[in-house]
Amino acid sequence: MAERKARNVGPSGIEIAYERIGAPDAPPVVLVMGAGAQLISWPDGFCRELVDRGLQLIRFDTRDSGRSTHLHDAPVPDFPAALAGDLSSASYTLSDLAADTVGLLDALGLTGVHLVGSSMGGMIAQMVAVEHPDRVRSLTSMMSTTGEPGVGEADFTVFAELGGPPGDRDAFVDWQVRALRLAASPGYAFDTAAASELAGRVFDRGYDALGMQRQGLAVVATGDRTERLRALKVPTLVVHGAADVVCDAGGGRATAAAVPGAELLVLEGMGHHLPRELWPELATRIAALVHRAERGLAAGSV
Repeated sequence: MAERKARNVGPSGIEIAYERIGAPDAPPVVLVMGAGAQLISWPDGFCRELVDRGLQLIRFDTRDSGRSTHLHDAPVPDFPAALAGDLSSASYTLSDLAADTVGLLDALGLTGVHLVGSSMGGMIAQMVAVEHPDRVRSLTSMMSTTGEPGVGEADFTVFAELGGPPGDRDAFVDWQVRALRLAASPGYAFDTAAASELAGRVFDRGYDALGMQRQGLAVVATGDRTERLRALKVPTLVVHGAADVVCDAGGGRATAAAVPGAELLVLEGMGHHLPRELWPELATRIAALVHRAERGLAAGSV
């Protein structure tokens, strides 16, 4: 899993750190992670499950995360103003993040791909499908929502005592593990050791608290995608945890209701993360969608 960097990507001309995993002639699947997360937030074991099912993976750091371009000179996000209608502190929208994704496809010479997006990554994947439909062969939207107000909301009471991320590495690792535990799946064991290892790698690769805020403000600035999702004509799978406290399951149900013909998979006991025990089932469902879409393309029906 050699990490590489694409330069001068998309209309913004940014740098994007990425990894390409699996056989180069297998169907290409682009993994898009959520706000504040990095390409390593896709568990290696889950990636192996997908590769073992005949898929090629591309996972990457979105702008303002990890080793991709960070907009350090951008305005400080003002969420109260944005929620009141003043979006002047928003540095970009989901459309810009979608354009980054398509720019990476261009850099890799990929004309059409299968998108799998988690949380905000699901929103980015949705936007790629909406605004660049010729580049998308299938869409899997996980733990995500449509942007409709009142749908897919977080239970902020769960995180009320968490506080902000500290700057010290050891303190950050402790904070990140607590955050991951709060968002995790109550129906499955929480792997503290794996969470600690991931948190350390996230810190070392370039955690950016303001970057995460800029990404979150991009979601606010983009607004409701429901009507645009209704126009999609792409094989779609929507996955959500019934116990998700970061984006409640109503977000997944609303997404599946908006996209014509979408499959909906709501998993009991799953929160806002990927439990190891569910990797085989999720990989099987995603791979089935991808291979079905590939057969449809070969037959000229998609």
